Amino acid sequence: MTFKLTSPLDMHLHLREGEMLKTVAPLSARTFAGGVIMPNLVLPVDNENRLREYETAVRQACSPHQFEPYMTLFFKNYSAKFLEKIRDRIIGIKLYPAGITTHSEGGVDSLQQAQPTFAAMQELQIPLLVHGETDGFVLDRERDFLSNYAWLAKSFPRLKIIMEHITTAAAVDFLQLYENIYATVTVHHLLITLDDVAGGMLRPHLFCKPIAKRPQDREALLDAALQAHPKLMLGSDSAPHPVHRKESSCCAAGIFTAPIALQLLLVLFEKYGKLDYLQDFVSDNAQWIYDITAPKKEVRFEKKNFSVPEKYGDIVPMFAGEELAWHLVEP
Repeated sequence: MTFKLTSPLDMHLHLREGEMLKTVAPLSARTFAGGVIMPNLVLPVDNENRLREYETAVRQACSPHQFEPYMTLFFKNYSAKFLEKIRDRIIGIKLYPAGITTHSEGGVDSLQQAQPTFAAMQELQIPLLVHGETDGFVLDRERDFLSNYAWLAKSFPRLKIIMEHITTAAAVDFLQLYENIYATVTVHHLLITLDDVAGGMLRPHLFCKPIAKRPQDREALLDAALQAHPKLMLGSDSAPHPVHRKESSCCAAGIFTAPIALQLLLVLFEKYGKLDYLQDFVSDNAQWIYDITAPKKEVRFEKKNFSVPEKYGDIVPMFAGEELAWHLVEP
């Protein structure tokens, strides 16, 4: 048995820099036609020179695979003149609340103070991508941020707003409330709950932000993904860290899924008899939401066991050493 996907897209992807970029970028470019590249590097991507340099480095690292990096800027109060100049080089601007996740210390303290930038983005039709968490109790952070999404959606009704890596049933329900609200969801949040992370022995390679939530949250996310909810798309949030950063007293947040994301989804969608919906979830929805045409790329898989490597370089992937039921057919 074989299965084909056309132009799969990863709409939330961390590629890092330097040697890490050289290791992980080809693993995404091998199976995806493109990806939305996150800008929260140690020196954030928040100006034109940084954007050009990083895009060049990403394209070089992905070569010779066919892969389109959809670049983003790290949110700050940009002028309308700058945004007009940079518009065609980016797919959106990523907003991080200050200090909420990896390399977000320079994030936004006040949404109200950012209103001029939101207004300019609305006029220029630049999507706003948001890491939607507060600094409250960890299980409630996403739910508590929903009021901010409501304010944004009502205040800027023509601004396309992407709730990144949603993790709760409340966020799934919220998709129905405003026409200009959309979302990405990760592979791992369709598979795990907090119990998998810390219910027994602590499993650092399953620790991520936003943290995995309750079983009822996973079920809501899974139901929406399996039905290819038209306002929902795959964004793996694949976030590589070297093993010493994960297996340490201050464990870095992030799960590395890029090399196996599509295989995991094949297993999951096949389990529930929903393979016919996978193309929409991993490509067609994203192209409609962002109004883009992805590079033409066919990726084939066969029903054949694949053993997940223990490591890719110095990075431990999700399900390291385990068997998956689908194998990539090399072109």
